[in-house]
Amino acid sequence: MSQSTTTDAPDAVGRYEAEQELPDRLRADVRMLGELLGRVLRESGSPGLFEDVEQLRTATIEAYTDATGDAFARASAIADSFSIERADEVARAFTAYFHLVNLAEEHQRVRVLLQREGTRQDPADSVASAFRDLAAQVGRDEALERLRAMRFHPVFTAHPTEARRRAVSSSIRRLGDLLDRHDGVQTESADRRVQGAMLEEVDLLWRTAPLRPEKPSSLDEVRSIMAVFDETLFTTVPAVYRRIDEALQGDDAGSARPLVQPFVRLGTWVGGDRDGNPFVTAAVTRQAAGIAAEHVLLGLERAAGRVGRALTLDAATTPPSDDLLALWRRMAAVDEEAAAEIAKRSPDEPHRRVVLLLMRRIAATRTRDADLAFHDPDELLADLQAVQRSLLAGGARRQAHGHLQQLIWQVQTFGFHLAELEVRQHSAVHRKVLAELDAGGPLSEQAEEVLQTVRAVGWIQRRHGPRAAGRYVVSFTQSADDLLAVHRLARAAAGPDEEPPVLDVVPLFETFADLQAAPGILAEIVQHPEFADRLQRTGRRMEVMLGYSDSSKDVGPVAATLALYEAQRRIAALAAENGIELTLFHGRGGALGRGGGPANSAILAQPPHSVDGRFKLTEQGEVIFARYGGRDIAMRHIDQVGAAVLAASAPAIERRNEEAAERYADVADAMDRASRDRFFALVKAPGFAPWFATVTPMEEIGLLALGSRPARRGLSVESLEDLRAIPWVFAWTQARINLAGWFGLGTALETVGDEERLRAAYAEWPLFRTLIDNVAMGLAKADERIARRYLALGDRDDLAATVLEEMALTRSWVVRIAGGGRLLANKPVLQRAVKLRSPYVDALSLLQLRALRGLRAAPQGAEADPELRRLLLLAVGGVAAGLQNTG
Repeated sequence: MSQSTTTDAPDAVGRYEAEQELPDRLRADVRMLGELLGRVLRESGSPGLFEDVEQLRTATIEAYTDATGDAFARASAIADSFSIERADEVARAFTAYFHLVNLAEEHQRVRVLLQREGTRQDPADSVASAFRDLAAQVGRDEALERLRAMRFHPVFTAHPTEARRRAVSSSIRRLGDLLDRHDGVQTESADRRVQGAMLEEVDLLWRTAPLRPEKPSSLDEVRSIMAVFDETLFTTVPAVYRRIDEALQGDDAGSARPLVQPFVRLGTWVGGDRDGNPFVTAAVTRQAAGIAAEHVLLGLERAAGRVGRALTLDAATTPPSDDLLALWRRMAAVDEEAAAEIAKRSPDEPHRRVVLLLMRRIAATRTRDADLAFHDPDELLADLQAVQRSLLAGGARRQAHGHLQQLIWQVQTFGFHLAELEVRQHSAVHRKVLAELDAGGPLSEQAEEVLQTVRAVGWIQRRHGPRAAGRYVVSFTQSADDLLAVHRLARAAAGPDEEPPVLDVVPLFETFADLQAAPGILAEIVQHPEFADRLQRTGRRMEVMLGYSDSSKDVGPVAATLALYEAQRRIAALAAENGIELTLFHGRGGALGRGGGPANSAILAQPPHSVDGRFKLTEQGEVIFARYGGRDIAMRHIDQVGAAVLAASAPAIERRNEEAAERYADVADAMDRASRDRFFALVKAPGFAPWFATVTPMEEIGLLALGSRPARRGLSVESLEDLRAIPWVFAWTQARINLAGWFGLGTALETVGDEERLRAAYAEWPLFRTLIDNVAMGLAKADERIARRYLALGDRDDLAATVLEEMALTRSWVVRIAGGGRLLANKPVLQRAVKLRSPYVDALSLLQLRALRGLRAAPQGAEADPELRRLLLLAVGGVAAGLQNTG
């Protein structure tokens, strides 16, 4: 497989490859990696494999540029002609190709970021630029105050949307390191050596089984998140702070007190989210907290060791302060042997000696040595700041604000817990347990587990500190009583002579009806004495979570988008009236039907005062590794989100959003009603749910070993209510329809009908622009030819026609509103990425269709053909890699 344009290639293939308009270095990387994969396929020991892959590749490229449909029929026939064994190999080859192309594109993104960094010009969507814009509007002092109060709080979840095995991810990461080396080669011999190493790694990637043999356990998921922390986040987050400070302070950065305060806080549901996941138990929650603490303490221990060993400042050039000497004496008194050894090796280096003893105390905290351990991270922070003050007093400003400052930032950001472990449970479970408690008598296993979970939170707070756990999210909150139930459970779990854990109960409003009811529920709960008391003790801070997934599945993506905006506006107004510092927690997924899309654009489209310098959201599955898996891209993502959070509360932005929402309120009302009616006409049609399960690989997706969490809340496919939002979105994505992200928009826009006004709304109304741009991306990744073949698997021509008509209508309106004559014309980089992949995704879709047809043709009740099922699952993983989003 390659991107070569040899003279013997068919004209259509040559034209397609020439039209990709790739940057030269990206084109070279794609060609090189493709040729390496082609060589691996030739050497694979499977005769004719490379030729069969090329045959299908050529056919799908021809089909991509052929309007007659003849080439597409030939490509489909080729996919159907393979034996199951050969189809399996071809699917694996295309999947490997996508992993390589994704890597090459990520590598190019990093190149661009590094080139931009070399210009010393801050991007418009950076924190530094947002700060300067804000200062021009509100004054520098006010802008500084807002910068220092800013919070970005990503919460990692274990929702099963990462189709790629961790072994595959590790192989790709090693290939990325080799691409870095390849960029720097100076000689032909060095180039041969690096390409030889790449060939070995591509061969390993090809030979690694792409499917997990079994579902990961909850603790496996915890360890996967730890890999992101160890390899990226621990060093990247302080590097972000440093880069922002350099942009703001220029040459003074590193020698003056930083202007930026640590604004990132991590949260996690991995090991804490038990809503519908019976495998997350109280024991798992305790273990998850312990694993996270082990990782962060080990990271701090190593960082302190590096800082300490480098502080070789002599007492004569940098005299220690009295406080530093007193700190040394206190620590030496309880760790005499180590202190003597360190003093012997660093006789006139007092700052070095202190930090090295602090490193030993961090190690003792990790190993739970009570004599030496820190009580909490604030104690370590105070000691590090004593070292910093001493360095400043001794004139060593750059040492005070250099690597030592980064260690201080790490302690402030991660504490001794790394990420706050949040618990989530369904409100119906709480109601059932309370009914059992009220009835007396023996408790069910479920009730005991709920009480054990509350006790586990208390144990974590005692062991790892109050920041380690305490937020308790109530899914499907439908009344104030659902929130008060958690406090009742906490008292029941603690017993008469114990203090219950300190809990901040977070309502999660998910359905369309719940979003509409949310302001009334919150108005009631803030007046309740128990809740009001907790508000006072937290400085009147309150957190409210909004679910993007179930609301979209409930009423369709257009009505859900508008309902979420209106809920945020009303909740923000309620908070302002009651003097509450509100944080809205956005339960977004990676796919468009679950609130996906660029986070910074979404932030800048929010209602006035709904952000106010604080942004919290869920990050899951493939999104975690795409945004945080590599250092440079993680830095850029955090900087972009931080910039949007800071800019969102600027008077000009708030005024723009408020005025646009008022100006186009009638458009929103018309779109809301029309889109809901259209969506309901589809999903509430008799027999829709089983039809959906037939025309998509929804059932088979549940067989993928993606995560520990079940794909359905129940066993039935007769109703969508029991189907989780992830497989709902994932299945439509795999069928190349992406219905969950756009259905109903075409009808909504047709109902408004005024093209000129809709174009004006696109230019002036950020919420509408974000909706249109996200739908454009979803439709660009869809394919009507393939969609028709999936829809033909069912026996409902009426439902299929409804889907296809709405797809065509939506595409037409989106192109007219955004302009340019084709989807994504105003986003050339994204358009290029989609075009580069589409023919190759088509090949995998044809293989998946071949398997799905075979499975659907089996007699009812018969055991599914395991070879067809495996082919389908291989194709599912490949399509996910090609489209770069799943659920």
